[in-house]
Amino acid sequence: MNGSANAAPVIWALLGDKGGDNAQVAAVCERLPWPVETKRLSFRRFFRRGKPFFLPSLYHIDRGRSDSLAPPWPDVILTIGRRPAMAAAWIRARSGGRTRVVLFGRPRSDASRFALIVAAAQFQVPSAPNVVHTTLPLMRIDHDRIAAARTEWQNTLADLPRPLIAVLVGGATRPYTFDVGAARALMEVAGRYASGGTLFVTTSRRTSAAATAALRESLPVGAHLWQWGDASPNPYLGLLAHADGFVVTGDSMSMITEVVRLRRPLAVFPLPLRAVTRWARAHLPEWLAQLPNRVIYRCLPRLGVTVFRRDLTEVYRRLVASGHAVLTPNPLPVAIAAVDDDLDRVVNAVRNVVEA
Repeated sequence: MNGSANAAPVIWALLGDKGGDNAQVAAVCERLPWPVETKRLSFRRFFRRGKPFFLPSLYHIDRGRSDSLAPPWPDVILTIGRRPAMAAAWIRARSGGRTRVVLFGRPRSDASRFALIVAAAQFQVPSAPNVVHTTLPLMRIDHDRIAAARTEWQNTLADLPRPLIAVLVGGATRPYTFDVGAARALMEVAGRYASGGTLFVTTSRRTSAAATAALRESLPVGAHLWQWGDASPNPYLGLLAHADGFVVTGDSMSMITEVVRLRRPLAVFPLPLRAVTRWARAHLPEWLAQLPNRVIYRCLPRLGVTVFRRDLTEVYRRLVASGHAVLTPNPLPVAIAAVDDDLDRVVNAVRNVVEA
């Protein structure tokens, strides 16, 4: 630690531009007994969506728009995501290895370089002394914001024909797609849940223009669509407060987590595999269709490249098995128990890192 033995540790929360990611780090920081300084990063235009090759570097950072990263270096960094983790690794290197990094999510480099890895179920990170596994991402519900949204959206949502079904839409993520066909299928199945009521659809920044257009064209009579980037207020929190049930695309762990933690009826719409993946599995010998995965997950680690699988379906398979969700088109669950909370275990693990 910096300074005397009695000095408070210096802790940074290194955050990017994804609200769902940042909320997980914030949930832990709020429970720590020490102050945490938040460092917000902005990324160069090319890397706001494009994924930089993982290096301990700031080459992807827009340093003019980001908070300063300068010594004295912190004792501990809490971070999440590929882009902020690269900056954390750069700081660790500049500190001579003294700064310890707590990573939420999937490591993109040697896992032993991290003091702690907090891995939700979709990340297939092997068990190790520095790994804490959770079922869901560590997002918390801001009940004050939900209550405020209930009041703010009362006039807009409360009097709509019931049931009010919120459709929360994400977008394509390898190896899954959310194309025009998937958008139309989503509207068809979501409309069944809203029979006699109202469908309210919201998109996200990962929803493509083509998929959004297909959603709009497929809207049932009386349905509403809020498109990401619209000038009108985002109804997301209002829907969390008012909706009777939710249909969420299977790519969005943050939206699934928030609905489950609110103990609201949830149906997950699994995204279809990309066309090239479906074609390969249907027409190629299994060994050849699986060749890309074998190269990525078997060969690369032997060459010293750290790669861990991500399986989004693992999260909602667990939620379905525990009765917290269903897969479309099954009827929405009725009695929903509180989901297990892993926050205490994670906070204790982080405290052990800080106090080490």
